[in-house]
Amino acid sequence: MEQTWRWFGPGDAVGLSEARQAGAAGIVTALHHIPYGEVWPVAEIERRKAEIAADPGLGLRWSVVESLPVHERIKLGEGDLEPLFANYRASLRNLAACGVTTVCYNFMPVIDWTRTELAHPLPGGGTALRFNAHEFAAFDCFMLARPEAEADHAPEAVARGRAWFQASTEADRDRLLATIMAGLPGAFDRYDIAGLRRMLDRYRGIDAGTLRHNLAAFLRAVIPTAREVGIRMAIHPDDPPRPLMGLPRIVKDADDLAFVTGAVDAEENGITLCSGSLGAGPQNDVPAMARRFAPRIHFAHLRNVAREPDGSFMEADHLGGDTDMVALIGALLAEEARRREAGDPRWRIPMRPDHGHALLSDLGQNAFPGYTAVGRLKGLAELRGVMTALASLKGWPL
Repeated sequence: MEQTWRWFGPGDAVGLSEARQAGAAGIVTALHHIPYGEVWPVAEIERRKAEIAADPGLGLRWSVVESLPVHERIKLGEGDLEPLFANYRASLRNLAACGVTTVCYNFMPVIDWTRTELAHPLPGGGTALRFNAHEFAAFDCFMLARPEAEADHAPEAVARGRAWFQASTEADRDRLLATIMAGLPGAFDRYDIAGLRRMLDRYRGIDAGTLRHNLAAFLRAVIPTAREVGIRMAIHPDDPPRPLMGLPRIVKDADDLAFVTGAVDAEENGITLCSGSLGAGPQNDVPAMARRFAPRIHFAHLRNVAREPDGSFMEADHLGGDTDMVALIGALLAEEARRREAGDPRWRIPMRPDHGHALLSDLGQNAFPGYTAVGRLKGLAELRGVMTALASLKGWPL
């Protein structure tokens, strides 16, 4: 697999030299400064490519776009969408013209990945991202005060959430809101409570079936262009893979992935296999899903989570947690071997370590949550060891 590293651009506290020191060869990035729905111009794409290649000694290249955002109106199915579809197609053409041909995107309404703690303490002093079911219930039921929200949470989570809310200070509530918004690193909208309520109101009446319909319309509008220009599209699963704040989630399990890949039956309509997002769902056997959808996996986020009975979970060590990472990597390497045997020149699947712990010199560094240097280096080194061992045992290419 191609070992890659997410980089948020020149303002990222973790630089390109650190990505190279970690052993990455590919860079995963996006043009976060361009508002959602606007065309990515060739000049801006080339500027980012030049930033990545500025030090030829590093040998880095822009491997994957993460993400080319889907405008909220497309998810809502709101208004005349053809100009937004046309802009997205233009961005795909411009990326392909610049040689960047793998695009990760998601179809999560309003918010991206969601956690309630960004620095949960670990033994020895490190920290991890964490989702606490009772804190999210406190946010949904008592901070947002969403009508009928309590029915969407376990009674124990509601009771604990009520106690948390009653004991919380304004600073605690501000911290929780900021934490939930932290999953939107490139977004231009950082909602306050009133703004989030307005966004939720726009989704009133949109259920999972409607959202699926809107996703299928998007795919029909853009996948033919992706096929024309040689871009592989890779949808990212929902994180966590469950409805949040009354919003439907439609990329959460094997049935959803079957719908996505079947909506437009083309190789270019593919998946980002995120083992952490899918692994947070107790219903998901991630290695089995990787084997089932192997030909459509165009990108992989390899991380692990430890689940708890109440729906809480925490980012675990990359080789810890509830997903059998050795089996998962084996499935991906077997698919690479199949592609290589079939003569696919793009047989390598780009992968990156995801949501590393904050360790050692990471602590106190102003990195994006989950995107520290040492934590991801540790994860990539562990994953590389598994890849190398399996490839050697099976005679697979690396």
